[in-house]
Amino acid sequence: MMHFSDRSDAGRQLARALLHYRGHDIVVLGLVRGGLPVAAEVATHLQAPLDVMLVRKIGVPWYLELAMGAVVDGNKPIVVREEEIIALARVTEAQFNAACEREIAEIERRKEVYLAGRAPINIANRIAIVVDDGIATGASIRAAIEGIRKRRPARIVVAVPVASPESVASLRPRVDEVCCLVSPQHMGSVGSFYQEFPQLSDDDVMRVLAAHSD
Repeated sequence: MMHFSDRSDAGRQLARALLHYRGHDIVVLGLVRGGLPVAAEVATHLQAPLDVMLVRKIGVPWYLELAMGAVVDGNKPIVVREEEIIALARVTEAQFNAACEREIAEIERRKEVYLAGRAPINIANRIAIVVDDGIATGASIRAAIEGIRKRRPARIVVAVPVASPESVASLRPRVDEVCCLVSPQHMGSVGSFYQEFPQLSDDDVMRVLAAHSD
């Protein structure tokens, strides 16, 4: 099942599939934390600027790995709800809102740490390539797309090393292009497609951003 040695390897493979964008006016946006090392390789090989995309999954309170939605940073945070999951898990509106507020607070904390007052890179009228390390439910990437669209790019491209066929199919009508290297019928966890798939820290994110700004 393994296809990538680590996130950097996945990014290099993904960059090869996106080479037709080199030389165009593009910005690469990495979902933090896990998508950023993948995005950094894409940005390096496409000779493009790199920025972070601050998105947080909203987990079911008693099973946090199951996404009942996601929230993305913006002038006003954008919330995407997974209504079917909310209904099946019998999550109340108060429980959803409380979980959402916690994730918004974490986005604000990360914005302060990662950007330190710097404004996001302007993507208006440019090609936005949004990158993650893989797509399981797709809630986070859908929230990211909604946030990116409000910033008025010329095109939105979703680029991921691995995603389920259902996720890819659901994204195609929402964006201009989906680039996915591996799309297995039985997805399982994103980490099962990597030899090394560690949890990343704020320090890891800062190192990637510092290396790319050199």
